[in-house]
Amino acid sequence: MTQKISQAKYSISDLSKEFDITTRSIRFYEDQGLIFPARKGQTRIYNQRDKVRLKLILRGKRLGFSLAETGRLFELYDVDKTSATQLNTIMTLINEKKNDLKQQLEDINAILIELNDLEDNCKTTLKTLENT
Repeated sequence: MTQKISQAKYSISDLSKEFDITTRSIRFYEDQGLIFPARKGQTRIYNQRDKVRLKLILRGKRLGFSLAETGRLFELYDVDKTSATQLNTIMTLINEKKNDLKQQLEDINAILIELNDLEDNCKTTLKTLENT
């Protein structure tokens, strides 16, 4: 039995609406070499692969991956369809992001402690001033 490959086509406005992003953002991702729409005159025609890549770009962005990191993963996938290299690279990037977030969380907690101490000192000083 032959598997039917999706021949779905999308306009830039279709993708813009579906992903709730601007057409300018989509053109930017194209300029960065992350998606490759076909052209019919001045019209961009996106296929299912472009749509999936756009979804992955936005997911990566939400998770804190840079466009360069996302592009690197796309390149690895294009070269190694077995995805072993890609998965190892993703695991490395995930660990880096988790470490960065843990450090940021520690920094935020330290700042919150300092702010609470400062707030307590201000309250104490205000009470002292009110009682004089």
